[in-house]
Amino acid sequence: MPSDWFYPLPPLYPGTLVKRYKRFFADIELDTGELITAHCPNTGPMTGVCQIGGRVQVSHNPSPKRKLSYTWELAAVNGTGPTWIGANTALPNRVMRSLLEARLIPELGNYTTIQAEVPYGKENKSRIDFLLCGPEDSPWTYVEIKNTTWARGSLALFPDTVTSRGQKHLQELTDLIPGARAAMVYFINRGDCTEFAPGDEADPTYGQLLRGAIAAGVDVYPCRFEVTPEGLRYLGLAPLRL
Repeated sequence: MPSDWFYPLPPLYPGTLVKRYKRFFADIELDTGELITAHCPNTGPMTGVCQIGGRVQVSHNPSPKRKLSYTWELAAVNGTGPTWIGANTALPNRVMRSLLEARLIPELGNYTTIQAEVPYGKENKSRIDFLLCGPEDSPWTYVEIKNTTWARGSLALFPDTVTSRGQKHLQELTDLIPGARAAMVYFINRGDCTEFAPGDEADPTYGQLLRGAIAAGVDVYPCRFEVTPEGLRYLGLAPLRL
């Protein structure tokens, strides 16, 4: 896998996390001394990532359409020589779109078109992150992306809390088999993890559903990324530990 594939981030501003509250808000003291309130796109518990007093990076977009001009983008763990972790849950799909366009996950097969947010599932009430189509003799591939930041040592884990929505996605992907291909991509949004496993401790039902989905034919691709304030570098697939 080419090691020079890189997804650049916009200019980021360093600071220290003071407080996170109401899920969507984070008070951050920038290194300039300014205290700002940033939007927190990750509404989950951010287990092991949200550390009061920890180093963070934010982006700045002073659009009049935005209530908050700053967005929390990265968080650091491990103190000296920190590991940067993606905090913006909107980023993985943008990165994956670029990665799919570059055809850098050959395991997903040959495809000619990439469609996003396509309705599927029972009564078309769900939307798949990406649908890969073509050529004509190839089955469609439904691809769901899950941002993954929780870790135990070098083992990346998903989910970090009970996720009924995630359980539903696994069931819907499994229902697509055998009429189409279905793939779950775990976007490992930190560079210090070399393996992936379901987060059974946080959501044992999800782990059971994931193992059942794999047995039914759903493909699982844990994608590793090195994260820096400059951008993300794709590191290839991580082994799956079940």
